[in-house]
Amino acid sequence: QVKESGGGLVQAGGSLRLSCAASGDTFDSDGMGWFRQFPGKERQFVAAVDRNGDSTYYSNSAKGRFTISRDNAKNTVYLQMNSLKPEDTAVYYCAAKRPGLPGAAFTVLSAYDVWGQGTQVTVSS
Repeated sequence: QVKESGGGLVQAGGSLRLSCAASGDTFDSDGMGWFRQFPGKERQFVAAVDRNGDSTYYSNSAKGRFTISRDNAKNTVYLQMNSLKPEDTAVYYCAAKRPGLPGAAFTVLSAYDVWGQGTQVTVSS
């Protein structure tokens, strides 16, 4: 129901755009988010967008470098990542937010219930 693409290997300072394609019902959830996971660590919030694209949310590490957007006609969410750093190296996951939760929940891992399989992003120094 959710599938990420666009990961790969990039040099520090470079850019990547991740895509997340979702089925219609999943894409119509309250919002979509991107998380990332470092080896041996819990997934952490990166960015999220609400259902209509009116509100976006970013982690401190993503602010100013990453941009989340959605194309509702294509049922796709994007994460444009610029000025990438080696510490951005991780598996990136897309997820759909559970309905009926408050806005603050956009940054919370447990607020999401449909997950993709992830896409690897590797930033070389």
